[in-house]
Amino acid sequence: MLILKLSLLLIIGYFCRLSWRLFKSNARQKPISVNYHFTRKCNYECGFCFHTAKTSEKLPKEDAKRGIKLLAEAGMRKINFAGGEPFLYPAFLGELVRYCKEDLHLESVSVVTNGSLVKEQWLKTYAKHLDIMAVSCDSFNENTNMLIGRGKGAHLQTFVNLSQLCRKHNVKFKVNTVVCRYNFDEDMNAGIEQVAPFRWKCFQVLVVPGENDSSSTLRNAQRFVISDEEYRHFCGRHEHQKSFVPESNAVMKSSYVRLFSLPLSPAVLSINLQWPASLTFFLVS
Repeated sequence: MLILKLSLLLIIGYFCRLSWRLFKSNARQKPISVNYHFTRKCNYECGFCFHTAKTSEKLPKEDAKRGIKLLAEAGMRKINFAGGEPFLYPAFLGELVRYCKEDLHLESVSVVTNGSLVKEQWLKTYAKHLDIMAVSCDSFNENTNMLIGRGKGAHLQTFVNLSQLCRKHNVKFKVNTVVCRYNFDEDMNAGIEQVAPFRWKCFQVLVVPGENDSSSTLRNAQRFVISDEEYRHFCGRHEHQKSFVPESNAVMKSSYVRLFSLPLSPAVLSINLQWPASLTFFLVS
């Protein structure tokens, strides 16, 4: 376990130094945003998920803080906590959120969640340190949500309630939607107008080799795949929404660098990285 933790910190340090050199070499570039997936565990079973529960490993709190501090020193200005489902560990998540805002003074701290485990007491305690809460909603038809694997029939009510709680506690409410075979022809305008998010990000369902690409992986997203034309069809129906932000497969593949903790092959370490729009760290084995 000690070797694992030391390896993780060495890897973080390596990429932080690389990021800092890139940052200094181009002063016009915007500061980086980091997505920190600190767990793979989740209480939902979304069929297209590409960060599946291959392990239950999670860094100890102080090691996680040390890694985040290294990232901040390398130029990080925004951090987004994700999973899995981060609210499986509410105290751990809360302390990291507080640390990032109060100790590191990051300009933006956000969380991505399915919403099912968020309690108002958590918001009462930590909302002052949180800028954005992004909640996943793929359909305003509960049967479609269940078909996808998002909950057992109560997801929509929880989702709407959470939008109200975020406003009550002055946290910006964001919606994440994965556009797939089961919802690409749905009209979501009325539902989105009801919850009125400040941003509505719509991702084209993505197949990631080794994560959700076949019957041998924990999830198989092949049955959810849509064509680029079908994705554009969905976007065309909703692009008038002021909060609407599309993210196709092409945009996702060119905008994120996904860095896994272990194992890291020599091929990964030798990649000539360009300064990304977003840097994604999976700090679990």
